[in-house]
Amino acid sequence: MAVVREFTLPDLGEGLTGAEIVRWLVQVGDVVAVDQPVVEVETAKAMVDVPCPYGGVVTARYGEEGAEVPVGAPLVTVAVPGGSDDGSGPPVTGSAVDGGSGNVLVGYGTAAPTARRRRVQPSPGPLRETTAAAPGGPLRGAPAAAPGEPSHKTAAAPGGPVPETVVCPTGPLPVISPLVRRLAREHDVDLRRLKGSGPEGLILRADVERAVAATAPASVAPAPGTPAPVAPAPAATATAPTATAPTATAPEGERVPLRGVRGAVADKLARSRREIPDASCWVDADATELLAARKAMNAAGGPKVSVLALLARICTAALARFPELNATVDMGSREIIRLPGVHLGFAAQTDRGLVVPVVRDAQKRTLEGLSEEIARLTEAARTGTLAPAQLTGGTFTLNNYGVFGVDGSTPIINHPEAAMLGVGRISPKAWVHQGELAVRQVVQLSFTFDHRVCDGGTAGGFLRYVADCVEQPMVLLRRL
Repeated sequence: MAVVREFTLPDLGEGLTGAEIVRWLVQVGDVVAVDQPVVEVETAKAMVDVPCPYGGVVTARYGEEGAEVPVGAPLVTVAVPGGSDDGSGPPVTGSAVDGGSGNVLVGYGTAAPTARRRRVQPSPGPLRETTAAAPGGPLRGAPAAAPGEPSHKTAAAPGGPVPETVVCPTGPLPVISPLVRRLAREHDVDLRRLKGSGPEGLILRADVERAVAATAPASVAPAPGTPAPVAPAPAATATAPTATAPTATAPEGERVPLRGVRGAVADKLARSRREIPDASCWVDADATELLAARKAMNAAGGPKVSVLALLARICTAALARFPELNATVDMGSREIIRLPGVHLGFAAQTDRGLVVPVVRDAQKRTLEGLSEEIARLTEAARTGTLAPAQLTGGTFTLNNYGVFGVDGSTPIINHPEAAMLGVGRISPKAWVHQGELAVRQVVQLSFTFDHRVCDGGTAGGFLRYVADCVEQPMVLLRRL
């Protein structure tokens, strides 16, 4: 005895509305435990293993690897033993799922002799008919359903109760992912006319795309019995429009989908440029003494301190002196919200794209604590194990683009924050030091700020303080 439960993509938080299936961790027929990860997905924030709240046998999976799945769409169905909703019943085997039949109808769950029957109230929507499943054969039915309408039902084993299903003239449609149904609607593809290439005839996105390609406009042949068009006069051909020429022959560049991390970055940067009236200022600073201080600290033993950690410590000290910049703007209420804690984001380039891990309450951490946390988050970013919560909620961002070997840049503010400090590479340059020309380690600092939260005097004061701390680390110690 078992009841088939459907597990949908949960709300992953932080405003995420969907995810891309990266890798399935289970197969149809696998036995899963409660809270066992069943699929690895990529959100706009991070890679996430999604655990299933049910324990039992996987009877169906929805979506191919690479498919976009919205929140609330089905991921898997699981035959839960003993009618237990949470899988806390007795251990389950393949034969226990359907009373010994072992049948798995993809898209309809597993045959169960005691499957519950659900009543459907009359409605103006598609017709539903009670149909019986012949042993080993497909479900029967004739009334038509709306194109692409899903049907998550349970088929009956011989001698069991009669299930309910949505049927169409060509037989029941296997359950199709929301992405495939949406694609079919957008291109007016009748799913009832497609032959699915997936298991048990499941219609996949590739099937819809092939149908769309097959109906793409081309040179249209006249229907039988239609008179052939009269050729235009020679004089007219010189000025006749060429709109009937097939456009498919025109060369096209490679199309790269904006999704996952790349899509999230595109959305955020576009929104930042659209909503924030930003301004930038920059200054060159002599970082020789900063590097010497770091070398001395690391030579003294203990955890190593990174340059990025030193810059992060300087930023928290600067924000304490200029709290106007640790803020966000609420245009709905026309208010500037000055934030009490510094949640410091830092840009990290990974194989998946640019991400911004966030160090929570950076102003409370020691220099060594900042260095350890930045190292931990950087490693998690590189391995794709950052949780979405570790990539959101920042109040100020530090962007060290010097690692790419460039001197300067004008950073785009990480919306909805109010400012970002950019740091170029530190390289030896000719510099006037103590009245004489010398070779010093010079860095360019650039600062982009939301002009709604402050004017140039505040922004300039912030950047000048940062530069002073870079040039004379003792300034930082004296003013803490």
